Amino acid sequence: MKRPVAELVGTGRYTPSKVLTNADLEKMVDTSDEWIRERTGIRERRIAEPHETVAYMSKMAAEQVLEEAGIGPEDIDAIVLGTASPDRLLPATACDLQAILGARNAAAFDIQAACSGFIYGLSVAEGLIASGMAEHVLVVGAERLSTITDYRDRSTCILFGDGAGATLVRRATDGRRGILSGYLKSDGTLAELLYRPGGGGCHPPDEKLLADRSYYIKMAGREVFKSAVKSMADACDRALERAGLTSEDIDLLIPHQANIRIIEATAKHAGVPMEKVYVNIDRYGNTSAASIPIALDECVRCGRIREGSNVLLVAFGGGFTWASMVVRW
Repeated sequence: MKRPVAELVGTGRYTPSKVLTNADLEKMVDTSDEWIRERTGIRERRIAEPHETVAYMSKMAAEQVLEEAGIGPEDIDAIVLGTASPDRLLPATACDLQAILGARNAAAFDIQAACSGFIYGLSVAEGLIASGMAEHVLVVGAERLSTITDYRDRSTCILFGDGAGATLVRRATDGRRGILSGYLKSDGTLAELLYRPGGGGCHPPDEKLLADRSYYIKMAGREVFKSAVKSMADACDRALERAGLTSEDIDLLIPHQANIRIIEATAKHAGVPMEKVYVNIDRYGNTSAASIPIALDECVRCGRIREGSNVLLVAFGGGFTWASMVVRW
C-alpha cells in the first residue's frame, strides 16, 4: 500500500430548503409516487431559489469546511469545483466562489465531469499537492440541475435536485490517513446517452433552442443504467486493487446517488453489504457532482465515518465518465 500524499480534512454541505416531492411531480407530469420510488428510490429532491446559485451554495458548504479545518479563506491555494450546471459559461463558477469566499490567494477552476466531478476534483487536488503547487485545495461538488431539467420530460424531471458539498485536501500528516488510491476513466463514444444537445457553440442560443428544448438534459435511461452498472463495477475493482484492499477492508461505500437499483447492483458486485452502503437518494434525488460530498458530510457528522475508516467513493456520469477513490479517514 502506498504512503498517502494527501488527506481530506473537514466537510460541509448545503441543500436548499425548498422540497419538490413525488406528489408535486404527479401534478406536473404523468407519473406517480409509487412508480418513482420503485424505479429510482427517490421520494423528494431539493430545488434552489433564485438567490441560491451554484457559487452561493458552494460558499455555504465551503465555510463549514474552513471552520472545521481551522484555516481561513486566504490559506486556500486552489479551488476545484465540479459542476455540470455552472452559473455562467464564462467565467468558471469557481472564480465566482473565490470572490465571494474571499480566497484571494487561490487559483480557481471548474471541472466538467458530470456526476464524477467531485472524485475527479479530489484527484486533481492530490496531484496539485504532490507536485508542490498547493498545500490546501478546496474541492467542491455543486449543482443547480433544476435550471437544466425539462419539467415536461417525465423520464428526467423525477431524478434531479440541487445542492453542494465540499472538503479540503491537504498534504498527508501521518503517513496512514489520506487518499490510498484513485481511478479515473471515460468513454466519449457514449456521450449522447446522457447530455445536453444545445446551448454550446455547436447549437448556440436562438429561437430553435427554445423550441426544441435541447437546452435541457436528455437521457436514454435503459442504456444509461446498463453502462452505469458496468462502469461503477469497474471503478470499484480498480480502486480496491490499487489500494491493496479487498471489499472486507471497506467500512463504508459512498456511491453516486443516481438510482437505488444502480447502487444495489454496485454494492453487490463490490461485495459490500447494503448495511455498509450510504444511501440518501430518497431525500435529495440525483445531485450529480454534489451527491458524494453531500453524503460524505452526512456520514462524518452522524458518525458513520470515524478516524481510521476505509471509505470507497464511486461515481459515473455523463461523458461517459466514471471514477473511484479509497480514502482512509
